[in-house]
Amino acid sequence: AVDGVKLARQYTDDVQFSAEDATRTELDFLCRVIERVIDVGATTINLPDTVGYSTPDEISEFFINIRERLPNTDGIVFSTHCHDDLGLAVANTLAALRAGVRQVECTINGIGERAGNASLEEIVMATRVRNDLLPYATGIQTEAIYAASQLLTTLTDEPVQANKAIVGRNAFAHEAGIHQDGMLKDRRTYEIMRPEDVGVPKTTLVLGKHSGRHAVQSRCEELGQQLSRHELDRIYQAMIRLADEQKTVGDDDLQKVINQVKAEQVEVDA
Repeated sequence: AVDGVKLARQYTDDVQFSAEDATRTELDFLCRVIERVIDVGATTINLPDTVGYSTPDEISEFFINIRERLPNTDGIVFSTHCHDDLGLAVANTLAALRAGVRQVECTINGIGERAGNASLEEIVMATRVRNDLLPYATGIQTEAIYAASQLLTTLTDEPVQANKAIVGRNAFAHEAGIHQDGMLKDRRTYEIMRPEDVGVPKTTLVLGKHSGRHAVQSRCEELGQQLSRHELDRIYQAMIRLADEQKTVGDDDLQKVINQVKAEQVEVDA
């Protein structure tokens, strides 16, 4: 470790030392190693949770103990690198930030070895949405997050799960009737960030068997249809029947339902 840092210092003044599986390493030994590499020129100390074993409380205590034990950390940047084997990578990363870490190693879409790494988009938006508890600036242009996620998906052929936070296709989609009604009245009722904040075009009200009349009426109006109450009731019932067959109802499907109901009404009036 010492020889490696010495060699790196011959080429740059900014050298990172990374201690693999640091969170499961005996603390006294780890501190001795870190102290030595700092003495010979390491400026960033990266301490990975390589197998995703730690919990947020443990990560926080770990970094606090390390920083308190070491005498030579002035000007040193501590870094965290968390894996998601227990689904705690982002939570652990945020705990590390609150414990004094100032560099985060993370990946778009959480891509990485085994269960993946801490998700960049989740960390960035957590610090933005909860800046009251996480008062850190990332410098990330958040409006480019969704496009970056989609590009990575294309390049790797690794799809993002539908309910993935921030970038999943359902992250800003609402199907339940009560949620749709609340969103139509005030989007803040069920969304803690705006889709455009991460580059998603807009919130989607997904029409399905759990949707309410208000959502159906709103979508019909977006399609340029002004409906009587009787027409809306018939369209709503037809939409529910269709949703039972195919789960969700798109604009083309809804337009066909509208046309059918209106055609039937013309026949009745005739």
